[in-house]
Amino acid sequence: MVQTVQAQAIDLRYLRDNFGIQLVTDLDFFPEWQEDLPEVSDFEQQLLDRVQAGFINLLEYPPLLEDVVRMSVLDPILFVGGFFLEPFYIRSEESVELVTEDKGILVKGKIDALVLKEQFWVMVIESKRVTYSTEAGLPQLLAYMLSNPHRQKLSYGMITTGGTFIFVKLLRGERPRYALSKGFRTRDPGENQLYQVLSIFRHLSQLAITNG
Repeated sequence: MVQTVQAQAIDLRYLRDNFGIQLVTDLDFFPEWQEDLPEVSDFEQQLLDRVQAGFINLLEYPPLLEDVVRMSVLDPILFVGGFFLEPFYIRSEESVELVTEDKGILVKGKIDALVLKEQFWVMVIESKRVTYSTEAGLPQLLAYMLSNPHRQKLSYGMITTGGTFIFVKLLRGERPRYALSKGFRTRDPGENQLYQVLSIFRHLSQLAITNG
């Protein structure tokens, strides 16, 4: 009998025990979020400054729910980055399923947003309420990435609460391995960290297309 589990109900231990996923902390495993990053233009920086200011303003009017996080932060970044244009397109609330081969477990869920190119999952994005930690959505994001039908390919993901962004790399194999970038905070003082978020987002997406 197949056991059905909702993706949002699982944790990292569950993924390790049932799917063999393993965290890699060696920086050499995931250098892509730091190396050869494209520049963000002055105009794009101005737009991202407005996104930052809008998010900080919204924090004064809680609760900031998932839909508001997407509308105020994630969607503008996708727009500024050109991810609504060819060769990319967006799907929202995409249903996914992940099945173990020997344990009869079916993990089901819906991805908040996908940036796609010709059916290749360039970037999986999971947005959470600003009151949540990004850690709360990490198992769900990894479960979605494991469900990628292109099983021999690496994939990249991003999880955000609107206030924090973390990038994820997953390499499938006999034992799936994943690694995380550092966290980028929207409201930290100094240079707007959304500049780095957009630059990394672009770079990982292009790498995914090239490797695909």
